[in-house]
Amino acid sequence: MLSVIVPVLNEEANIVPLVEELTLAARTAPIGEILYVDDGSTDATPEILRHALNEFPLLRVVRHERRMGQSAAFRTGAEAARFETLVFMDGDGQNDPADIAALARTRDESGRATRVAVLGQRAARRDTAVRRLSSRLANAVRGRVLRDGTRDTGCSLKLIRRADYLNLPYFDHMHRFLPALLIRSGVELLHIDVSHRPRERGVSKYGFRNRAFVGMVDLMGVRWLMGRRLPADYNASEITRGHNA
Repeated sequence: MLSVIVPVLNEEANIVPLVEELTLAARTAPIGEILYVDDGSTDATPEILRHALNEFPLLRVVRHERRMGQSAAFRTGAEAARFETLVFMDGDGQNDPADIAALARTRDESGRATRVAVLGQRAARRDTAVRRLSSRLANAVRGRVLRDGTRDTGCSLKLIRRADYLNLPYFDHMHRFLPALLIRSGVELLHIDVSHRPRERGVSKYGFRNRAFVGMVDLMGVRWLMGRRLPADYNASEITRGHNA
């Protein structure tokens, strides 16, 4: 079963429509819970979520008392999740819940080892020209520096084992570097194209100025981490009582 983790900040108009879609998606995808993490919203989001709990049986809600950021919200959701496989997605309605079934199917049909993550990559961006350009530039720089083999790390729609996610080093803005961090941890990555929808309600919380500088600083930090991962043939065994040297 899947725990779908949805961080939100002041998304009052998107709550009910997206939960309805996720509930519908649970008919074709093994969704065991829909876990919303309210990142300190100051609009009607908390109240709407409280009312929605009475209407949607799969819904759970965790709330930050103040804004902590998307990475913190993802981490909170992962820690609170009841199931061992996580699906992350945005709460603005631009990710399509219908794609969750494809993530799960790709994992199940891969025949790969258990340590595998399935990452969505937006086939066609439905954003402004400025956001598309800034994202394309950021992905190009990140890909060249980290060599993570991921075309679109900004797509939040990802399926990751809970144990693998919680094993990653945590820092603010880490969600932008999940492919590289997973590779560093020994997780195999699979990529699939997913849909992307225009934002119909609410206002984006991100822009070029609040991402560029911080992103470059974090990029250098992740590059440093990548150079200090355990070797591929690393192994350790327990020495028990009675063992003779």
